[in-house]
Amino acid sequence: MENPAVKNSLRIALVGDYNPDVTAHQAIPLAIDDAAAVLDILVDYHWIATSDIHSTDDLAEFDAIWVVPASPYKNSEGAFLAIRYARENSLPFLGTCGGFQHAMIEYARNVMGWDDAAHAETDSEGRMVIAPLSCSLVEKKDTIELRSNTLIARAYGRDEITEGYHCNYGVSAEFAAALQDQPLRVTGWDEEGEIRAVELVTHPFFVATLFQHERNALEGRPAPLVQAFLYAAAN
Repeated sequence: MENPAVKNSLRIALVGDYNPDVTAHQAIPLAIDDAAAVLDILVDYHWIATSDIHSTDDLAEFDAIWVVPASPYKNSEGAFLAIRYARENSLPFLGTCGGFQHAMIEYARNVMGWDDAAHAETDSEGRMVIAPLSCSLVEKKDTIELRSNTLIARAYGRDEITEGYHCNYGVSAEFAAALQDQPLRVTGWDEEGEIRAVELVTHPFFVATLFQHERNALEGRPAPLVQAFLYAAAN
């Protein structure tokens, strides 16, 4: 007999290639469980390898999609398909680190018409949407300024936060300039003005961050953006 609690729970797709040694992958279940407890909702989350995503049918049963860190992915097209599915179907979407980077490329290709949009970590040709950072952010923390009255600012309840990273790649200057008049709005910057968070204003909840806010759960601290993500999925 099917457990009615599972049947009535939120179903969250965690898209990425699970690795128990990746710190963010250790943190994500804790962050989801903590947020679900605060919201008093049931959440059933499933890790989906990028190599297992071949069509939108592989995602149809889920209420929300989180494209998680630890790229390059085994199948980047699976990650792009998941992002596009969430974007086009108003499904709550969260992207962190690699998920942020791939969300930028997916938007560049499928909304802005940059068919040759590329990632410098894996591509040698094309227009680099994602380029090497001037300074590595592997295991670094930094201050991020948030745009007021946005999903991310409301989630945190303030306009300045400090979060941790594990990355060497961010948004290229060329793509940052091209984004200025797009519905994919920059909603978080570091102290040098580099893009650290975006959200799609034409979507109920589409938020991506270069920083890994989910890691807060490993220190017993809340992850406000995870809570906002689950709240959007529940409502």
